[in-house]
Amino acid sequence: MHINWNVIKSVLLLGLVVFLYAFSSHKNNSRMVSKVAVQFTGNENVYITSEMVNKLLIQNQEHLYILPKDNLDLKEMEMVLESDDMVKSAQVYLTVNGEVSATVEQRRPIARVQTASIFYIDEDGLAMPLSPQHSARVPLVTGIIENEQLDAVYSMALKIDQDPFLKTYITEIHQNKTKEIRLKMRLLNFEIEVGSLDRLDEKMKNLKAFYQKAKKDKMLDIYKSVNLQFKNQVVCTKK
Repeated sequence: MHINWNVIKSVLLLGLVVFLYAFSSHKNNSRMVSKVAVQFTGNENVYITSEMVNKLLIQNQEHLYILPKDNLDLKEMEMVLESDDMVKSAQVYLTVNGEVSATVEQRRPIARVQTASIFYIDEDGLAMPLSPQHSARVPLVTGIIENEQLDAVYSMALKIDQDPFLKTYITEIHQNKTKEIRLKMRLLNFEIEVGSLDRLDEKMKNLKAFYQKAKKDKMLDIYKSVNLQFKNQVVCTKK
């Protein structure tokens, strides 16, 4: 009987490779966690750092760094991260190399409320605390914000955030007790009376047209107020 030694050697070599891979994988998963590698997505500003993420996990999961990797509850780690006020979503996973990694999407502020309380409004319309790591360059919200009712100022802030012109020039959103809105523009002294947010697209379109015309005529400095509340017109008051 002829024995094919080449086949036997190939099978043995394949078995050795599988054994070494399984042994290496088991040994790697049995290692203790030294740290979590953190990546941030969705925002260039860092309101929470990698060190803060690791500290958050240590505080909420005291046994995290003394557990073997194959005993980790990744879903629980995600829930711990998402409980932080600066985090919108988190995904924790083991990489191909067996490292523990977390991908964190931070919340994004679009306005800063500065009334009786001080906090951000994020892109989902929720209150967000200030961060010691970074101060966002967003419009300031002043006036009357009762019981943190943010619907009107959020709608105005979102409109500003989504419009390049408004995002460049609008610096303040003021709300009165009837939720009527007044705006201030960068480097200009006049106030913009928006009133209620009905016909908001039309009002902002009229504001842009007025600004471009007044700038062309070099008349931006002669006004003390610009009223957008009237349909199909902009009513201006001179100083």
